[in-house]
Amino acid sequence: MNYRHAFHAGNHTEVFKHAALVFVLEHLRQKPQAFAVLDTHAGLGLYDLTSIEAQKTLEYEQGAAKVYAGDLNAAPAYAELLGAMNPVHLAAYPGSPEIVRRLLRENDRLIACELHPADFELLKARYRDDPRIAVHHRDGYEAIGAFTPPPERRGLVFIDPPYEATDEATQLAWALKNGLAKWPTGIFMAWYPIKDERIAETLAQAAVLAGFPKALRAEFLPRAQDGLSLAGGGLLIANAPWRLDERLSALCVELSGLLGDGKGRWAVDWLTAP
Repeated sequence: MNYRHAFHAGNHTEVFKHAALVFVLEHLRQKPQAFAVLDTHAGLGLYDLTSIEAQKTLEYEQGAAKVYAGDLNAAPAYAELLGAMNPVHLAAYPGSPEIVRRLLRENDRLIACELHPADFELLKARYRDDPRIAVHHRDGYEAIGAFTPPPERRGLVFIDPPYEATDEATQLAWALKNGLAKWPTGIFMAWYPIKDERIAETLAQAAVLAGFPKALRAEFLPRAQDGLSLAGGGLLIANAPWRLDERLSALCVELSGLLGDGKGRWAVDWLTAP
């Protein structure tokens, strides 16, 4: 599949993965030591929900719009961020770089990589004046080898590719394995789409066979799978923070009542010992 963020900004998979991203950033902020985040497929950083792309799909109406006006008890910081960006009505949705930027402290850093030329230029211009953010025009998987481990020795690698390549899951599995070999204590968080089970199975097998440390899998599908449409999304998190499984479970329970048709499913389980 081809997951260009501009068409899918704010949909149900974005709500789930970005709330989870906030959980991990909140964990990193608990200690005073600085941390670094490597966002391997950063996209535009911020998305206009009135744009041609967003209006073509209107996917945000079944995602962010469902949680925007009310409380999200399982993920209050995510809900507050969305509200702060949209004080009057829902018109913009934050991509992962913008979410990270808003949770960085003075000495924390974001390394954002984007390979699409036009998206890179927009991303670079957006964050040009923030000294905490470095934007690079380079392949995200290659960037994992180039930028890890960071000098801070604390932080996150967030991997959210567009799944344009037929062997994307295999590339991602190798990137996770090689990245963890270079930075065994880093948190690695990878998102994947769920139409069928192929991508999920490839990543799960890689995590188990390679022995990824504290590998947590979380999947949220607000509607039943038909093998064709984007039913939901999953996260594979290595070196998952303490109690992240509990927070993700609570999030899935709450989102199940807000999104979808009641015929979906969710699961949070450990692939390797916590």
